[in-house]
Amino acid sequence: MSATNLVREKLVQATQVLQELDLDLWLLMARESDVIGDPSLPLVVGTSVTWESAFLVSRTGEHTAIVGTGDVENIRQTGAWDNVVGYVEGVSRPLLEALERYDPRTIALNYSRDDVLADGLTHGLYLLLQDILEPTPYWSRIRSGEDVARRVRSRKSAEEQRRLRQAVATTLEIWDALRAWLRPGLTEREIAAFMHRQVRERGLETAWDPHYCPTVTAGPDSLVGHVGPTDIAIQRGQLLAIDFGVRQEDYCSDMQRTFYFLAEGETAAPEPVLRAFDLVSGAIQAAAEALRPGVMGWEVDQVAREIFARAGAEEWKFGLGHQVGRAVHDGGCLLGPRWERYGRRPYDRVEPDQVYTLELGVSVPGYGRVSLEEEVIVHASGCEFLAPPQREPILIG
Repeated sequence: MSATNLVREKLVQATQVLQELDLDLWLLMARESDVIGDPSLPLVVGTSVTWESAFLVSRTGEHTAIVGTGDVENIRQTGAWDNVVGYVEGVSRPLLEALERYDPRTIALNYSRDDVLADGLTHGLYLLLQDILEPTPYWSRIRSGEDVARRVRSRKSAEEQRRLRQAVATTLEIWDALRAWLRPGLTEREIAAFMHRQVRERGLETAWDPHYCPTVTAGPDSLVGHVGPTDIAIQRGQLLAIDFGVRQEDYCSDMQRTFYFLAEGETAAPEPVLRAFDLVSGAIQAAAEALRPGVMGWEVDQVAREIFARAGAEEWKFGLGHQVGRAVHDGGCLLGPRWERYGRRPYDRVEPDQVYTLELGVSVPGYGRVSLEEEVIVHASGCEFLAPPQREPILIG
């Protein structure tokens, strides 16, 4: 499917979401969007703009794009916007004329306290819009559009699901290539460079900043977190954990795999490593069983935390899972604890067609870190792993 048709899919979703939420209009504002763009624009507009622009998405399915004359043909070429209005002197007059035609009871704008991907309206554009609308009845009809932006982004269409599955499949290919290449003595930098070559050979990009994608954690002395590779070398009798993803056809993967480098005379990983794998993998499996439409995000996270607590393991300092899509952290409902930093996102309810990670890790003294991250898609009756989940360490002889 072309990018144009994908935008049309998302506009249809947006119309349905507005009807569900009983909102009349979703108004997206943008300017110089190649530099600072609303995260919703790639989903429902399909290209960038230069001058101040307004995109009016209506619950009736009749949408209007108002852009500078230099952007008119660019918007028309997307094939997704049938009504494109150009202006020369300023956006205010055509915007007010459009609002008078729609006469919406409610107007949703993209601002949010908690969800960065639903917070795309800059403060400057908010003030500009206030100046335009305050003399009219429409300013009093403004509402936060975070629920619109969240649902449109979170509900993966058929084409989005295809792209996400392909990104996961490509990631598995690179894991296989890495497994065949790995050997004791390689540094974190060398491992990261190998994976970067694999990505470039496929004409792709890493899912996030290549400085720390992949994040390589080699042995017990390596730093843990979002950190770039070092000159630490992986040795026999140690764990190697890698966090990695690709961006393919604009959609991301995000997975973690853990390898164990057999010591001299070993034919299997030692008992402390296996116990850690059982704990991490078991908690992920239990969370997957709990992940279904209607549950709140924090409830899924709590299932895994209780397993760690019963085992006497240290609690992890992040959410169990986030959504994946055009962004590797794709906003919306979070499978995370009810902490201040997450706002209301853990209280959102899971919906079908959302794609989440399930990620956990635990340090094994003297060996390194067991860290696993799986991707799942939510269906009506539960969730499906997009790749076979790792249940035991990948052994490197």
